[in-house]
Amino acid sequence: MSSLLKKLLEINAASGFENEMREFLKERLRPVVDEISTDSLGTLICSKYGPNKKPKVMIAAHMDEIGMLIKFIDENGFLYFAPLGGIHTQAIVNQSVIIQTEKGPIPGILGTKSIHQQSEKERKQPLEMDSIFIDVGATNREDVENLGISIGNPVIWQSPLKELANNRVSGKAFDNRIGIYILINVLEQAQFDGDLIGAFTVMEEIGLRGAKTSAFSIEPDVGLALDVAAAGDYPSIKHSNIKMGAGPTITIASGRRASLGGGFVVHPKVFRLLVDVAKKNDIPYQLEIFQGGTTDVTSIALSRGGIPCGSIGIPARYLHTPVELLSMKDVENAIKLILFALKKIHTIF
Repeated sequence: MSSLLKKLLEINAASGFENEMREFLKERLRPVVDEISTDSLGTLICSKYGPNKKPKVMIAAHMDEIGMLIKFIDENGFLYFAPLGGIHTQAIVNQSVIIQTEKGPIPGILGTKSIHQQSEKERKQPLEMDSIFIDVGATNREDVENLGISIGNPVIWQSPLKELANNRVSGKAFDNRIGIYILINVLEQAQFDGDLIGAFTVMEEIGLRGAKTSAFSIEPDVGLALDVAAAGDYPSIKHSNIKMGAGPTITIASGRRASLGGGFVVHPKVFRLLVDVAKKNDIPYQLEIFQGGTTDVTSIALSRGGIPCGSIGIPARYLHTPVELLSMKDVENAIKLILFALKKIHTIF
């Protein structure tokens, strides 16, 4: 098991609270890149300058993860929260969480009425977000305040990294720690004649915010976003050919389920580059159309006068839960694909 990946998953970085991750990446990449800067929103920009300067390639991976914000503390010491990003209520009940406070992390449990105490009607209905609370063991509001917990504290669920069969791993926040892991490896290994800019973006899960501002300031010739992709190789999923272990995805389009609106369509030159490189170097890959969401690539592509972009994903099951699952084979092949693409990108841009 990679010690780097384990460390990335141990760091807590809810949207808007990415400081711990940013500081770790600064120290890790300082010996590797020529310049490190942080933009006004908090995106970490790591630049490797090549002798030819062109093309300038931006590769983005978001630092933030799905989380929550404390919004209310009741008289009995129970905490209520607002979601930071897309959360499925059924997936988070009875999970362990950490509340980040100025006094340090406070452990808690996401609770709700137990099945023994539910009516037949309640058992058949989906849980509403406001019926879920956080229990930190407090007996009243004063207990909570003495622990250092206050309105606005970020909350992150906790799930240790687990090694499963067939080189597969499970844990919280693979969305998008796996993109960070890939980008670190690319920055450490790439020999590139142009300028290579790694952008570790903020607040992707709540609106692709860091990608928008950083792409504007970087002004790349071409952009690439790294993220997870929704695997479709497990029960109840229909009309999806995306499988774990069959290679990284190359996204053709992403956006809203009904129309693909508000999303992204791959630039034809970037698409051709990625597919041709994969075929020539015997790197397995999968073509993806992602209905129901999008990634940082959408904001990058729409920056300034428009940026030719592509997106590479790692197929993963159970997204936006504490037990996301993926294959490290796909991760290794994604790194290869990007490194080979960098060797050829100057012939197109």
